[in-house]
Amino acid sequence: MPAQEQAQEWRPKHNPFLIAVAVMAATFMEVLDTSVANVALPHIAGNLSATPEESTWVLTSYLVSNAIVLPITGWLGNRFGRKKILIWCISLFTIASMLCGMAPSLPILILARIFQGIGGGCMLPISQAILLESFPPHKRGQAMAVFAMGVVVAPILGPTLGGWITDNYSWRWIFYINLPVGIFAALMAEALVEDPPYLKRNRTEKIDFVGFALLAVGLGLLQLILDKGQEEDWFGSIWITWSAIISLVTIIAFVIRELLIKHPIVDLRILGNRNFSIGLVLMTLMGGVLYGTTAALPIFLQTMMGYPALQTGFALSPRGIGALITTTIVGRIVGKVPNRYLIMIGFALLTASSFWLAKINLQISISSVIWPSVLNGVAISFIFVPLTTATMGHLRQDQIGNGTGLFNLMRNIGGSIGIAFVATLLARDAQVHQAMMVSHLTPFDPAYRQAIAGIKAGLAHQTGNAAASAQALQIVYNQLLQQARLWAFVDNFRIFGIACACCIPLVFFFKKTKPGAAEVAAH
Repeated sequence: MPAQEQAQEWRPKHNPFLIAVAVMAATFMEVLDTSVANVALPHIAGNLSATPEESTWVLTSYLVSNAIVLPITGWLGNRFGRKKILIWCISLFTIASMLCGMAPSLPILILARIFQGIGGGCMLPISQAILLESFPPHKRGQAMAVFAMGVVVAPILGPTLGGWITDNYSWRWIFYINLPVGIFAALMAEALVEDPPYLKRNRTEKIDFVGFALLAVGLGLLQLILDKGQEEDWFGSIWITWSAIISLVTIIAFVIRELLIKHPIVDLRILGNRNFSIGLVLMTLMGGVLYGTTAALPIFLQTMMGYPALQTGFALSPRGIGALITTTIVGRIVGKVPNRYLIMIGFALLTASSFWLAKINLQISISSVIWPSVLNGVAISFIFVPLTTATMGHLRQDQIGNGTGLFNLMRNIGGSIGIAFVATLLARDAQVHQAMMVSHLTPFDPAYRQAIAGIKAGLAHQTGNAAASAQALQIVYNQLLQQARLWAFVDNFRIFGIACACCIPLVFFFKKTKPGAAEVAAH
């Protein structure tokens, strides 16, 4: 029997849904860990005698090592076998989590987080590839619905769980909770996961050390720039400028090399597949909106509305519930309704959600944040499952591992861009609005005179006229600063809405797939 037919007809020995439980335990643990540490940074800094700026390396070190490993996952799976790589990664991630919890100093914690990022980087694409291969083509929408529960819901629940654990126990327990999950996932993977037969033919390939070095430098510096850019004033910083130049040159050199050599470490030729290329663009944009919104909302609730961290988490939790419920529904209708229609519905809902959030003000109730957040979670679920199946739908079976690595890499890079965008716009757009509004703080403006007079009259009988005048000026100026920052949040969500609306026409570039047809073709 030809290898192509053998790959197409292969089915795992165990029930695919049991395999899904095995790989999703690892996936949920890894995705959760990317966001669960965010709220614990002040506690980590205080406990380890570090500054807040130094503590952010706990996040940066993980993201950099994660980004470097992601795109080579397909090659590692083909070389050593997906089952072996998955178990190795789960083990490395679990051991590194234990070392993170035990870390006596910040440098040791950062080193442990690097190893955690290396282990976690392979888990997502390997898990996604295993799920796609374990389920028959007509059920791969359900497989991606299971995968989406981890990828979409975990980063939404992460800050809530991290805040609760940190407030009630210790920041170290946000890492210790990975130990039982990791052990369970490793044992399940050993018992249930198996490699398809076609992987065996690729295990003699030579390692492209030059390509890997170019990839590591290019992606590592790119992630570092996105994470530290706003803090270092972007291209106002010499090291950011040089890092950007080196990153650009090495990534271009990497692309050229991988297209020319016979055995690339990342097969970029699959970008010639139209569905896959369009899918990468849409996933990058969706990652930016998902992570950008996840970053912006807690900042708004805590700094503008005065919510404590745990209450902020509870306010955003319904978003995860909406995503979870919708994902199970979408998983059942994928294959019955054309993917393009579902993706368009998702981006339309995401556009509506973003513009709904853009209506925020300082007098809103919590429901004004909860309901658009729920709609946001629903929209993400409508996009993720059909987008994944449509993107992978015209790849050969032996290309899936490489494709999932690139797919998850672009989601992570999109997320980093979204978070960097939020941080930059909130800082700089607030200054723009402040400069525009401060021109109205003049005695020649009737509204300004009226506001000052009213505040001064209310304070005069307590502090005297002189002190009341100074306090009135300070109160009005503080209100101006608040309004300027509020407008920065509004602009943020509006831009997200415009970006989502621009994604809808791109969906028409997908090749048509008839409902009920196999979702992943085996050419």
